[in-house]
Amino acid sequence: MTKRQYYPGAITMRSVLTGNYRHTEEIIVLYQEKRREICLRLEEFKGVWDKGTREELFAELVYCIITPMARGNMCCIAVDTMVRTRVLFTGTRDQIKARLIGARFIHKKSAYIVEAREKFLRDGSVCLKSILSTIDDDQEAREWLVNNVKGIGYKEASHFLRNTGFTHDLAILDRHIVRNLHSLGVIGETPDSLSKKRYLDIERRMREFSHAVQIPMGHLDLLLWYKETGEILK
Repeated sequence: MTKRQYYPGAITMRSVLTGNYRHTEEIIVLYQEKRREICLRLEEFKGVWDKGTREELFAELVYCIITPMARGNMCCIAVDTMVRTRVLFTGTRDQIKARLIGARFIHKKSAYIVEAREKFLRDGSVCLKSILSTIDDDQEAREWLVNNVKGIGYKEASHFLRNTGFTHDLAILDRHIVRNLHSLGVIGETPDSLSKKRYLDIERRMREFSHAVQIPMGHLDLLLWYKETGEILK
């Protein structure tokens, strides 16, 4: 059996310019058009970290818990509704579950939300922002989230850290991003699943590509998301 080649040779500006990666010119042109909008969105994210309350950070964590295999805009509506009605902070698990419109696996996800609420809000003993503030390394912060929050994997932890403005240098490898990385030639094939090793390998490839085309990682993620969906969404 031929071994799948997910990761071609090292990505350099020379390899990009010689045409090894399809659609690269399109991406660079699109970035020039959307750069200002992307910068504004990232500034919004940074504001969450700088000024956000414990409840606001928790709401972002919940959003990242429920988005896998769901539409981001529907998840935004669900979280906004739960925040507005206070169900997110005081409701029962069944009340939360009933409001996870558009999400999948709502039985498990409602349990994850309640457990995280007990940990980060109810008893007040664990402050998410305080803990993450003591961690200087982006990847260590991600590891802490993966190891301490049920329902959070590498993609979701990266998503949370980006949406709260903690860092813009981690990859959020959902199916849209992975598909575009494949079309650009950054990876040889789209994997069926993402183990930790495979996730980190693809992230490294994406970072090499971002350096080669001079589009920062956080910008590239939102750009590829826009290319796929037509929205610069969180």
